[in-house]
Amino acid sequence: MAKAKNHNTKQQMQTVTLDDAQKKLVPLVEQASHGDAFIITRAGNPLVKVIPVGAVAESGITRLGFMAGEIHVPDDFDQMNSTEIEKHFTDG
Repeated sequence: MAKAKNHNTKQQMQTVTLDDAQKKLVPLVEQASHGDAFIITRAGNPLVKVIPVGAVAESGITRLGFMAGEIHVPDDFDQMNSTEIEKHFTDG
């Protein structure tokens, strides 16, 4: 099985051809369930990445809600400093 470079983490990730994946599905799924993700390719092109359920994607994309409970937004947030801001848009 060939190796491909994972550009997000610069680690090697196993790649498996679609034909090999069909022949070795059970051991590959077992491997992925233990955290060893892999990529299935066809004609040298990546098709899918197999990762365990609940694993965090390696895309580097920050998920919404990652700071839930850490930030407090005041009730008057939409009115804060309104007097000062209004002065910038009026003659007063």
